[in-house]
Amino acid sequence: MSEIVRTGKLRLGDYTPARVSLETVGNSLATREVLEFQLDHAKARDAVHAALDLGGFEKRLRRELLAWGAAGIEVMRLRSAARDRAEYLRKPNLGRILAPDGAAHIKNTRCDLSVVVADGLSALAVERNAIPVLAGLLPRVMDAGWMVGPIALIKQGRVGIGDAIGSLMGASISVVLLGERPGLSAADSLGAYITWQPGSGKTDADRNCISNIRAGGLAPEAAAERLWWYLQSARVQHRTGTMLKEGSADLIGDQSPSWPRAL
Repeated sequence: MSEIVRTGKLRLGDYTPARVSLETVGNSLATREVLEFQLDHAKARDAVHAALDLGGFEKRLRRELLAWGAAGIEVMRLRSAARDRAEYLRKPNLGRILAPDGAAHIKNTRCDLSVVVADGLSALAVERNAIPVLAGLLPRVMDAGWMVGPIALIKQGRVGIGDAIGSLMGASISVVLLGERPGLSAADSLGAYITWQPGSGKTDADRNCISNIRAGGLAPEAAAERLWWYLQSARVQHRTGTMLKEGSADLIGDQSPSWPRAL
């Protein structure tokens, strides 16, 4: 007769950060679960309202560009039409357009790639993850001989502001790195949005998005590799968004770079 091997009790919560299989006491949640919920909710609120230290971030980025041999890439600060954080949260559309004087600071360089880093709804996500993503991406871009326009750092920015900046620079492709809306399991998640020929009239259907870039999600190094695949494919196919699917041979074609290795 075979021996019965007893295992410990399995909890669904051991396999996901989502709030499932919570501990209960009688008909109510355990106090520990309630307190953890309140703590995570507070972290999410703090992330939404926190301000990005643009000066400190710019200094870090310039040091890294020098280390990557990319000191020739300029860094510029711009701002959206939202005057402060409160207005940015109340009127989302203002975060998608440049401040009235912003266009005057952007030169048409007819670059291959425009990079925008915006605080979005989580400055914490940008501070933790944006530079590691660029560390994995920009050396690849430069080795391939691409021309990179000035990196635009934006406060109170949303995804659509990358269309205005990329269009003014004359960029073929724009990448917007932006703090995503915090959830109760992550307050530091970064998103990367890729748009072919950015300009007015672009919608979310015209973009590809890589989300959940963070420790515990998609690692920045892996995100950079995936982002580079998208950029190469977009340049070959002259399109992004719903017309460019991951690993779809009929849409991507034989000329496209191979899909990144399994991560």
